[in-house]
Amino acid sequence: MSGYPPLAERMRPQNLDDYIGQKHLVGEGAVLRKMLDRKVISSLILWGPPGVGKTTLAKIMSKQLDRPFYVLSAINSGVKDVREAIEKARKARFFNSSSPILFIDEIHRFSKSQQDSLLGAVEEGVVTLIGATTENPSFEVISPLLSRCQVYVLQALEKEDLLELVDKVLSKDVLLKDKKVEIQEDNALLRYSGGDARKMLNILELVTNAEISKDEIVINDELVTNHLQQNPAQYDKNGELHYDIISAFIKSIRGSDPDAAVYWLARMVEGGEDPKFIARRLIISASEDIGLANPNALLLASNCFEAIKMVGWPESRIILSQVTIYLATSPKSNSAYQAIKDAQSLVKQTGNLPVPLHLRNAPTKLMKELNYGKEYMYAHSYPNNFVIQDYMPDEIKNKRLYTPQGNPQEIKVDERLNHLWKDRYK
Repeated sequence: MSGYPPLAERMRPQNLDDYIGQKHLVGEGAVLRKMLDRKVISSLILWGPPGVGKTTLAKIMSKQLDRPFYVLSAINSGVKDVREAIEKARKARFFNSSSPILFIDEIHRFSKSQQDSLLGAVEEGVVTLIGATTENPSFEVISPLLSRCQVYVLQALEKEDLLELVDKVLSKDVLLKDKKVEIQEDNALLRYSGGDARKMLNILELVTNAEISKDEIVINDELVTNHLQQNPAQYDKNGELHYDIISAFIKSIRGSDPDAAVYWLARMVEGGEDPKFIARRLIISASEDIGLANPNALLLASNCFEAIKMVGWPESRIILSQVTIYLATSPKSNSAYQAIKDAQSLVKQTGNLPVPLHLRNAPTKLMKELNYGKEYMYAHSYPNNFVIQDYMPDEIKNKRLYTPQGNPQEIKVDERLNHLWKDRYK
């Protein structure tokens, strides 16, 4: 089998009809499908977890648009490489022909100077930039470049997508289509792949290679688990473990286990993880998992992010450790997270309800004549800077979204709300 490329490369889709997942972007009538059908595309960034098809989608776009395709990897490309690629693209473009596509994998790893070197070419239309990133572009891509790109979010593949991929592999792959392979159980395949198509293909390749001498290969959960335990490195070829470890890290903080949290932090430190990536996750955890139970947690986590930018490695690991332990040992509340989640759900259910007239702004005479702002009661004009009035649309005015939890900080909040609002918060 050594003469063949890896299974993930053999099964890489060549067109949108073979592309699995991301129907919200490439399905019938979806935004990218429409752009490709019109043969028009602007610079864009594909943001999503590993193994969901970012690179494949970029290649399909280039092929369908029939444009030159230049590839740079942010891991091993410098400013010189960027400039050389831009110069090649400039020479490859003739008269009014469409601009070549410059694909940059892991664009979040590009430094500011590397990203700056792209600006002129993107602005002038010398290249159409397609960037791929697993990190939030708002944090990792400079604002001038980000403002010139559309950001499209790719999602982890669903169970149905992954099983469709397995069926396609077993029926079409040059090495496996003539083998008798039965998927007796798929729980382990799905669990270990975690919505990552490349990971799924790596696992499938590992298992079938190990069993290839058999006349019939029966894949079940035990077989998959045994092979992965024996060969952990073979199915984690592209750093996907990064996401498993950050998940364990955050869940240890949420579970108030400082020992486990510092252990997973150490795994990331020793693995060369970007300290800013860790610090951002601490900020999110401080709000999502600790929230109003200890409002100082968010302040400390935010200060941590600024501090590590000033200090750098290896001392930043101490700052990260301090904040990790602080968050893990803090009281926990997800009331803020739950409140905005429920509020968003309510907005989707009820639509754009009108703002009550007394809450509307009235900068013009006409608006005042239409009773905008009329009967609004200014809270500071009343005792204790509070007065009972409705602040929600009439259709949902009694809807509760924030529920204080039983930690000391929110017990005080609950008592204050009950005192102010009487029956509403009982």
